[in-house]
Amino acid sequence: MPPEIPSAPPPVRRRRRRWIFRGLLLLLSVGLVGAVVIHQRVRATGRERIYFDPDLVPPREVAVVLGTAPTIQGRSNLFFESRMNACAELWRRGKVRHFIVSGDNGRKTYDEPTAMRDALISRAVPASAITLDYAGFRTLDTMARAAAVFGQRKITVVTDDFHLPRALFLAEAHGLDAIGFGGKPVPVKYSRKTRTREVASRIAAWIDVNALHTKPRFFGPPVTVPVTAMSDK
Repeated sequence: MPPEIPSAPPPVRRRRRRWIFRGLLLLLSVGLVGAVVIHQRVRATGRERIYFDPDLVPPREVAVVLGTAPTIQGRSNLFFESRMNACAELWRRGKVRHFIVSGDNGRKTYDEPTAMRDALISRAVPASAITLDYAGFRTLDTMARAAAVFGQRKITVVTDDFHLPRALFLAEAHGLDAIGFGGKPVPVKYSRKTRTREVASRIAAWIDVNALHTKPRFFGPPVTVPVTAMSDK
């Protein structure tokens, strides 16, 4: 029978636990600092290229509109209404000639792009000035497809105020020269959870671009965007 190996004396075990705890604490600290730096970097993206006054928005032929559902639990979605109103404002002021409405249509009962098209038509934007992107499952997918599928290089991005930095970060990562326009912000009491989640979404976007090199779920064949002359409004 082999001799019994004596266990480490209590002081050695305590020192070992302390070193393990310190190592884990260091890793956690580095991770937190890294997350804060990434969040701030994405948040600062395109700050000088974000507009909220439609009169100040530089005219561009095409706007990419990021999708969301028209209703939430049977109630009107304030984020959807804000984005659609912002698009209508850009159209009325001649700041955009065509819209690519990009959203999720992953199942038959859920169709963000069609809902956005219908909402824009109800706001006097002609159907001929709207192209639907049914595979905008994430902001990353929308920006990658805007460049690779829809052939865009210079765009105006329309979405919510807190979403614009991440959208411009992803647009830039996919070779797009993008500016952003945000509609009337949804009051914080209705958007607090969404704004809080945006912190994690910014970090995830940075990781997707710089570490994982994430590709969109679908690319597909090229789509020509038929830009409508402003005189046809």
